[in-house]
Amino acid sequence: MSVLVLAELDDGTLSAATARTVAAAAQLGPVDLLVPGPRAAADQATAIAGVAKVIHAKQALLADGLTNLLAGLAESYTVIAASASTTGKDVMPRLAARLDIQPVTDIVAIEGANRFVRPIYAGNALETVTDPQQKHVLTFRASAFRPAASGNAAPVETLDTDIASAARFIAAHRTQSDIPDLATAQIVVGGGVSVGSAEGFKLVEALGKTLGAAIGATRAAVDAGYAPNDWQVGQTGKIIAPDLYIAVGISGALQHLAGIQGARKIIAINTDPEAPLVKIADVALIGDLFEILPQLTAELEKSGARR
Repeated sequence: MSVLVLAELDDGTLSAATARTVAAAAQLGPVDLLVPGPRAAADQATAIAGVAKVIHAKQALLADGLTNLLAGLAESYTVIAASASTTGKDVMPRLAARLDIQPVTDIVAIEGANRFVRPIYAGNALETVTDPQQKHVLTFRASAFRPAASGNAAPVETLDTDIASAARFIAAHRTQSDIPDLATAQIVVGGGVSVGSAEGFKLVEALGKTLGAAIGATRAAVDAGYAPNDWQVGQTGKIIAPDLYIAVGISGALQHLAGIQGARKIIAINTDPEAPLVKIADVALIGDLFEILPQLTAELEKSGARR
């Protein structure tokens, strides 16, 4: 089974989600990795284990151009896949429509060559899908898969084709931060509306900085102005699957729980022992977050846990 994966780029460099998507797709067969944009990103992609060949498209394309590019390559592949990211969600449905294929999206596990597991009902249930089509268009939830190792030396094939695109890139406005990417971080510290204010949320940020963790927030905390929108975790925010999720002052609304179901270990800090998130946590600290967080952060720094 031949597999083509669309690489995920972030500001011209290879995103961490790409290695995770390759690891997932490699379960289906040898992977060719399509990298549109800078040659440096293509060279970076050659090191990902499981990649048989890197296909470098010189143009940095938007969704319609990527759809045209993938459609032109589709005949040679049984599986065409991407991360279930903003880009993947924009491109892959267009491609599926172009190829007249029903896509299988947001895959979190692979059970066979055409059997996939994906969440439904806001993550409250998992369904196993059998895809009988001869060609498959797939998106993988990158956070659900371990990243592929490095050390490979795949060859690079450069495409010289000029891809038509009706869209035009105007500008990108980026916020610079040394905080790890929320979608792929191994440790995430999340804060809820119980922190009381943006000033109170700084306690969550301080713990995250000590652990080298990404920072998350509930929708209520974001709506209250305690945290920026891109920190929102949940059904209407980002879906995460860290090794460790520390939930501070979060009761556990269904839409938030839908975003953290992939977390391998959960520590809850809350005053309410009956809170839904406390009940599913592996470890629960029942008490005042304004007392617990400063002590916890100080002890971690004292023990040399800073990352």
